[in-house]
Amino acid sequence: MFDYPVILTPDDDTLLVTFPDIPEALTFGANKEDAMLNAIDALETALSFYVDARKQLPEPSIIADLPTVRPSVLEGVKLAIYREMTLQGIRKADLARRLGWKAPQVDRLFDLGHASRLDQLEAAAKALGRHIDLTLA
Repeated sequence: MFDYPVILTPDDDTLLVTFPDIPEALTFGANKEDAMLNAIDALETALSFYVDARKQLPEPSIIADLPTVRPSVLEGVKLAIYREMTLQGIRKADLARRLGWKAPQVDRLFDLGHASRLDQLEAAAKALGRHIDLTLA
């Protein structure tokens, strides 16, 4: 769902990492493995800017021959719930009322740096008429 393509460009002794869909995400690495690990952090940081600004998340492109990275599982679930909330036109205050929570609890739910509990994420998904379906691959 959130598999974003990355462009790896040699830059002196490092690899520059850019995202065609997210110009705010930019990082580098000493080698490909390091660059791809740093790309995940850059992706999560950039997507948190969208959430903080209450903007719609960019759709990932499908570009042949480019590697992709995705946020960690917890961040991916948070982003999926955020995306659904924005698609339904529901504000954070509306979600807080549906859940019977205070506004700061909903803010923490969408804070990609905060370790939210899965039961909280499930409750938010349910309040939006959705459910979380995880698979181990």
